[in-house]
Amino acid sequence: MLFMPIIVIFFQDNGLEMRHIFTLKAINAITVVILEIPSGYMADVLGRKKTLVLGTILSFGGFIAYSIAYGFWGFAIAEFLIGVSMSFISGADSAMLYDTLFFQKKADEYSKQEGRITALGNFSEAAAGILGGLLAGVSLRLPFIAQAGVAFIGIPAALLLIEPEIHQKVKKTTMLAIAKTMKYVLVQNKMLRAYILFSSFAGMTSLTLAWFIQPFFTSIDIPLTWFGILWTSLNLSVALTAVFAYKLQSALPKTAILLMVAFFTGGGFILLGFSNGIWGIIILFLIYLVRGMGTPILKDFINQNTASDIRATVLSIRSFIIRIAFAVISPLLGWYTDHYNLSDALIMAGSIFTGGMLFAIFLYKKEKAS
Repeated sequence: MLFMPIIVIFFQDNGLEMRHIFTLKAINAITVVILEIPSGYMADVLGRKKTLVLGTILSFGGFIAYSIAYGFWGFAIAEFLIGVSMSFISGADSAMLYDTLFFQKKADEYSKQEGRITALGNFSEAAAGILGGLLAGVSLRLPFIAQAGVAFIGIPAALLLIEPEIHQKVKKTTMLAIAKTMKYVLVQNKMLRAYILFSSFAGMTSLTLAWFIQPFFTSIDIPLTWFGILWTSLNLSVALTAVFAYKLQSALPKTAILLMVAFFTGGGFILLGFSNGIWGIIILFLIYLVRGMGTPILKDFINQNTASDIRATVLSIRSFIIRIAFAVISPLLGWYTDHYNLSDALIMAGSIFTGGMLFAIFLYKKEKAS
């Protein structure tokens, strides 16, 4: 993501305020919310490869739109296209990985391989942070133009994927079938519900923090020239812990892992609200280190409790919850930041996220004891 180190600055350079920026992200989130579960179900019915190919094509279109847009509504069109793309990719990718490993009798390696993917993604994002900063030195728009080229590479990559078989093909696509799957996930399978809820709040911390980092850097007087360096370093920290996440998973009880993620990610937001200078940077690194560890492990917890024929749908339900909650909360946080202050907005967000994760842990412990 070549544009991430400067995206808030880019928006502000085009006349947008924080409330506009969070509204754009809410448009993206609402788009994903509407299509998330149907697209996950399509992946289970039609095949994960087909939906991944479609998603990469739409991603390319979204960044082309960003490259030529100059105002809020142009950016809104770009966010809509990218949101549709994300809905088709989300869930299908991890489901395809897990089922591939399952049929190779290597399902126990899922968190290891998911960790590698997370690490490689963050290593590449770290490199993109440096390159994006250099491109932004020429023009703030240039990282988006280059990003369109990067997005295009995803199309032939998706075409080269090999679709694994699944245990049981879904016979038909109906809203009733989707509703039955949602009922199973959110009502009947209580352990899966606890994992989905926890992972959703953990995912919200990552999504929200990405849009608070640059304003936080500004609030503690970090020079703009350091934005790319710090962004790169944070992504490298995620990559390092993601690689070794599977070892931590085998060494610690599940409850300990869940508590660690809750207090270091959600609780980290609260600490950021009270921090400045070097302490704030240290807290950011702690959040990102735990995030790298938590992402592959939490997905593995969900996959272990999910049947293959609904795997993409279940993972899409997780993303659905993340996006719909972000669509509701993010404009409020953006408005509060514009009209009051960033510190209180961070504390408010952290309180919501930490409370949600602790409630999910309570549900997990209750189901485990029954």
